[in-house]
Amino acid sequence: MLCLASYLEANSPHTVEVIDAQPEGWDYDALQRQIEQRDFDVCGVTAMTFTLIDVIKTCEAVRRANPSAKIVLGGPHVHLFPDETIRRPEVDFLIQGEGEIAFVEFMDKYQRPDQWETIPGIVFQRADGAIVNKGIAASTDDLDLLGFPARDKLDVSMYTSLLGRSNVVTTMFTSRGCPFRCTFCDRPNSPVISGFRWRSAQHIAEEMEQCLELGITEAFIYDDTFTVRKDRVHELCDEIIARGIDFKWDVRAHVNTVNTDLLKHMAEAGCDRIHFGVESGNDRMMQKIRKNTNVERVKAAFQSAKDAGLERLAYFIIGQQTETADDINDTIALAKALRPDYVHFTIFCPYPGTEIYYNGLKEGVIKQDVWRQFAENPQPGFELPVWEENFTRQELREMLVKCYKSFYLRPHYMLRKALDIRSTGELMRKFKAGMSVIGMTPNQTVYSDEIVEHVNKIVPKAQYDVYPG
Repeated sequence: MLCLASYLEANSPHTVEVIDAQPEGWDYDALQRQIEQRDFDVCGVTAMTFTLIDVIKTCEAVRRANPSAKIVLGGPHVHLFPDETIRRPEVDFLIQGEGEIAFVEFMDKYQRPDQWETIPGIVFQRADGAIVNKGIAASTDDLDLLGFPARDKLDVSMYTSLLGRSNVVTTMFTSRGCPFRCTFCDRPNSPVISGFRWRSAQHIAEEMEQCLELGITEAFIYDDTFTVRKDRVHELCDEIIARGIDFKWDVRAHVNTVNTDLLKHMAEAGCDRIHFGVESGNDRMMQKIRKNTNVERVKAAFQSAKDAGLERLAYFIIGQQTETADDINDTIALAKALRPDYVHFTIFCPYPGTEIYYNGLKEGVIKQDVWRQFAENPQPGFELPVWEENFTRQELREMLVKCYKSFYLRPHYMLRKALDIRSTGELMRKFKAGMSVIGMTPNQTVYSDEIVEHVNKIVPKAQYDVYPG
């Protein structure tokens, strides 16, 4: 949203205000009251399939507050289910694809119905009910042209993270796209992503300097795989060091794309944490889900990160296709052997747009196209699908609790992390997270608000909000 806002204001006469109701703690009535205080013509909302009910309620609040405003949806959901989405009575338009450039053209033409079909990426419904879909909007290979997110449009002090060193943390993108083809991720099949593209080192360094001017000293760099090109990472590190930028940052990476020299250079430039998607604890499962790596490479990458002085976070998924109880025990064992600073376990959910979801429908493991049914008729109480090939949903819940408790409730781990705490704020955040892990039970619904709270306290929420998988 902040990227859209800054690009629109830089390239058109329109002005933008951004509302983020979640950190404000607003319910839908409070959101409506806030919207009623504002004068606007267009409202844009980000839509993801598993946040669809929230999206609909938000659109309803907008419609009640300003009946004449045009409501536009973007995000992953709209290109997965364009027909189902545009039929919603609360929605006027969709923009499919990376929206910065397309949204500027939309704003220039939205008051001219005769021009709507010339807008790239647009979806709308004619008066006769026919749906017009202009495909996926093109973006640009020169990401520097898109500018910086308009962080000044929000109160930056609202944003923090359990893992953060400071009390204010932002997110940042330095590239778009990912070359890997994991079966559980929507990236390989997405019509939106156009190869791997990256911003220049100078542009990223300037954004870090701008963050410092706003009082932000730390960022989670949210690229799919930050270290795809080692040469561009070395160039960025050189730029940060040359400018003397005192800024902390952490990244997500694939174990195949790092080595000790690269990680040490990153640490020298301010990187202090790296997130690795390990996913499973044995080579058979890694091959099955096409991680394109093995346990030995995983161990080497974690050792290199440790040698570079970086904190390590490992992501694991349980309950994937063909996985057995022995495989999950291997995952727990590897999680402990790697000695990461943090782990994130999750029950596998076959999301729309992923290869494994299509395979599940084809093989009959998933009995119905539940995501399309949900897109057509979203109802409260919908349960995310799990891969019930070898385990029941309840058995997977029990295993998830076992994974978390067996890792986090080890006395020597708790002591080690307690000694690492550097501030009162960090102490309180980690104390609350520890209490949430202790309180986890297998009788809780895994996808209930309570479990979401547990996960929120362990890793940044955006990890599972931005792109499914």
